Amino acid sequence: MFHEFSGTGDDLALCAGFERGEWRNDQLADHMMEWLPEFALDYSELSDIGHANALRMTKKAAKIVYQTEKYGLRGEFGEILLHIAIRQVYETLPAVSKIYYKSAVNETVKGFDAVHVVRKDGDLELWIGETKFYENITRAVYDVSKEVVDHLETDYLRSEFILIKNKIDPAWPEAEELSKLLHENTSLDSVFNQACIPILLTYDSDVVGVSESDNEEYREKIKVEMRDAYANLRRKINHEYEKRFNQYFPLVVHVIFVPLKEKKQLIAALDARLKALQL
Repeated sequence: MFHEFSGTGDDLALCAGFERGEWRNDQLADHMMEWLPEFALDYSELSDIGHANALRMTKKAAKIVYQTEKYGLRGEFGEILLHIAIRQVYETLPAVSKIYYKSAVNETVKGFDAVHVVRKDGDLELWIGETKFYENITRAVYDVSKEVVDHLETDYLRSEFILIKNKIDPAWPEAEELSKLLHENTSLDSVFNQACIPILLTYDSDVVGVSESDNEEYREKIKVEMRDAYANLRRKINHEYEKRFNQYFPLVVHVIFVPLKEKKQLIAALDARLKALQL
């Protein structure tokens, strides 16, 4: 919808758009389902998908993602949106699916919500993402800013890097280089120089709720609706980081907002599609 450089990363917004006066809730749900296998399966499994096993592998991906009736409380939908956004906008390559961190059915997994890479100027850039699949943008900004800083604690990062390294598919072309970057002997300063944090937040938008088309007026109103939230998020992250570590925030942050008409409607549409794949 729009994409602007803030000086310390990108501010962008993505929207499902409208059709015949209605926000495209079902089309967004369908699009998210199309990305489900890549989100949930590892490199070797994706490489083996063909016409003979495509449906079976898609069903497997659905089962991995969705194994509880309490879907309204889960964050996987936000993680799928983050995966799609950075893949399409920045052409990232997924390194590890967070779903693979799970050790039990219905377990809610903490940690980075996306682990991707980008080949940049000959080097590998690490993308460690965070997302909040929320209805309220103010609450999303508050919660994610705290989580970003918490996840940059030294002990936390080292533990996460061990988990990530252990889950990297050895057949993946970038496996060796990413493992070196995440090695315990690599200074976090070096990692920060080759890393960025994409943050995706959803919210129920007043502008989407009263709009019928993706026209220039709509885009301008959405920008106004989001403007303070972009600034508040960056300010909160910088303030919390400096207060805790007595240093300036060392990473580039790309902020992605996805305005929804109603989160509950999107959850219902995704739930129906995931359940159908488990029959």
